[in-house]
Amino acid sequence: MADKLRIMLVDDHYLVRVGLSSIIALEGDMTVCAEAPTGEQAVALFRSERPDVTLMDLRLPGMSGSEATRTIRSDFPDARIIVLSTYSTDEEIYAALQAGAMAYLLKSIQREELVQAIRKAAAGERHIPPDVAARLAARQPRSQLSPRELEVLRLIVGGKRNKEIASALEISEGTVKIHVSSILTKLGVFDRTEAVASALQRGIVQLRS
Repeated sequence: MADKLRIMLVDDHYLVRVGLSSIIALEGDMTVCAEAPTGEQAVALFRSERPDVTLMDLRLPGMSGSEATRTIRSDFPDARIIVLSTYSTDEEIYAALQAGAMAYLLKSIQREELVQAIRKAAAGERHIPPDVAARLAARQPRSQLSPRELEVLRLIVGGKRNKEIASALEISEGTVKIHVSSILTKLGVFDRTEAVASALQRGIVQLRS
């Protein structure tokens, strides 16, 4: 019998990892070789365990799933990583796939589709469900914000006014106004309130709990 596919689970919720382990245990050709609750631990475990396929949550404490995926893929270009998330915002899907994920699955998927995606990833094939593909196709390319614009947008979402943003970033209020204008244009909105709503809805910025 061929060696089993070795799967690494990355999720900060213990019960989610238990559920995934139970699903994988039902498959005779798969086994869980490692589990990590954070992105940093996922990177370290990948280096030591070299799993065939990694199931990666997106929203992790500290290093995000996309950042962990990018870090792993930079060192191991052939790494097979599947993002498994509760969220389906277009920016998060785009970020995950840009980081090198081979699939983006929602945690609401059926067991059969998860198992199929794992086998496809192990074989080097992508797996993007139709609903996720539709969200990605609908993504507005104008939303490519610069790093500085993202900083400004995060502060806007945090309720900061131009003067406070200028102080926080050590730039002039005039420069802040220029960034805000560019953000509104790229997001296709007319004011700060719409910019906040769009940024949160699309997953460009997340509220900190």
